[in-house]
Amino acid sequence: MAEMAVQRASGRGIWGWMLFDWAAQPFFTVVTTFIFGPYFVSRMASNPETGQAAWGYGIAAAGVVIAVLSPVLGSIADQTGPRKPWIAFFAAVKITCLTLLWFAAPGSNLFLVVALFSLASVAAEFSTVFNDSMMPRLVPKSDIGRISNMAWGLGYLGGMIALIFVVTVMAGSPETGKTVVGLDPIFGLDPRLGEDARATGPLSAAWYFLFILPMFFFTPDAIKGIPIGPAVREGLSELKSTLAEVRKRSGIFRFLVARMIYQDGVNALLALGGTFAAAMFHWSITEIGLFGIILNVVAIVGCLVAARLDTALGSKTIVMISLVMLSIATLGIVSTGPGYTLFGAWMMMPGLDGGGLFGTAAEKAYIFYGLLIGLAFGPVQASSRSYMARSVSAAESGRYFGIYALAGRATSFAAPFMVATITLASGSARLGMAAIVLFLGAGMAILIGTPYPADRPAE
Repeated sequence: MAEMAVQRASGRGIWGWMLFDWAAQPFFTVVTTFIFGPYFVSRMASNPETGQAAWGYGIAAAGVVIAVLSPVLGSIADQTGPRKPWIAFFAAVKITCLTLLWFAAPGSNLFLVVALFSLASVAAEFSTVFNDSMMPRLVPKSDIGRISNMAWGLGYLGGMIALIFVVTVMAGSPETGKTVVGLDPIFGLDPRLGEDARATGPLSAAWYFLFILPMFFFTPDAIKGIPIGPAVREGLSELKSTLAEVRKRSGIFRFLVARMIYQDGVNALLALGGTFAAAMFHWSITEIGLFGIILNVVAIVGCLVAARLDTALGSKTIVMISLVMLSIATLGIVSTGPGYTLFGAWMMMPGLDGGGLFGTAAEKAYIFYGLLIGLAFGPVQASSRSYMARSVSAAESGRYFGIYALAGRATSFAAPFMVATITLASGSARLGMAAIVLFLGAGMAILIGTPYPADRPAE
C-alpha cells in the first residue's frame, strides 16, 4: 500500500473540511426530508401510501448501490491517495441530478424522479465517504469528536438557513400564492404547479457547488499514490484482505455490525419522518418547512452540546444516549395522529387545540417528539463518525471508512423496504414507521458490549 503521511491542517484547512457538511446538508434537509420528499409523497403520487412506498423503495435502491461500492471505492482511494478528485466527480453527478429535479412536475413519471433522487443520494454518500476519510490525517485523535460534532452542527445550520430561505421566499400557499411572510414567491415560482418544491433541487445543487470550494482550496489532501489502473487492482485485493481482517478485530467488527443496524433505523427515520407528518396532518410546504426549521435549530444545539460531551464522556456514551432518545421519539410519533397522541396525555391538557399553524394537540405533541429527534440525530451520526476515527489509523482510514459506509448502508434498504412493504400490506403508514424502533433497539443491544475505542481489546 502506498505510504501516506499524516498532515495536520491549518485553521482554514479544518474549516474548509467542516464546510463540506455545511455544503452537503441542504440536500438532506430541503430535498430528502422537509420539502421535496413531502411534495413527492403528497402531490406527485396518486395517494400518500403509494408515494411513501415509492420514496422508500428509492431510498432502499440507493442503499444497495452504496453498500456494494463504498468499501471498494474507499480501498481504491487509499491506493491512489488524494480524495478530492473523487469528491469532485461525485459532486458533478449529484449537482446534475439535483438540477434535473426541477422537471418533477405533478403527473411526471415517478420512476424517473425517484431514479434521479436515488442517484443523487448515491453520489452524496460516496462524497461523504471520501470527505470523512480525510479527518484522521487533519487533526489529533483527541480533537476528532469535537471537530466531528462541530462540523455536523455547522451542517445543520446550513440546512436550516436553506430551509428558512425556502419557506420565507420560495414556498407559497397553493390557495393564496403567498409565502409565510406574505411575499410572492421569488422568481415567479407557482406553488400550484409545485415549482416551489421542485426548485429545491437546483437550490441545493448551487449551494453544494459554492460551499465545497473552500475544502478544495484550503484543506490538505493525501499525497499521491499509485496510478488508477494498479490502484483498482490493489484496492480490490486490499478490500478482500480488509474484510477478512476486520472480522479478527472483534471490537471494530462489533461496532460496525451495531452501526449497520441502528444507522438503518436512523436513515429511515430521517428520510421518512417528514413525509409521514405531511401525509398524516396534511401539512403544507410552509408547515413542514417550519417543522424542519424547529428541528434544525434544536439539532445545532444538540451537536454543540455533544461536541463538549464527546470529549468528556466518549463517543460511545453519546451514541447510546442519542439512540435512546430516538427510540422514545419514534414511539411517540407513530402513536400520534389527528385527534390523539401517546397515551392521550396531551389530549387531557386544556387549551391545546386552536387555529393557525400546528393548531391541534396532536400536532403539538408531534413537534415535541420532533424536538427529541432534533437533539439526537446529529450527535448519533457525528459521534459514530468520531468513534470510528478514533479506532483506526490515518493510513487505513480510506478502506475502513469505506467499510464504515458499508456498515451504514449494507442493510440500509432493509428499514425503508420494511416500512414501505408494511405500509402497502397494511394500508397504514403508521404501522410501517413503527418498524424503525426494531432497528434502533437491536443496534443499541449490540453496542452495549462493544469496547471504546473499538480497537481496544474487550475486557
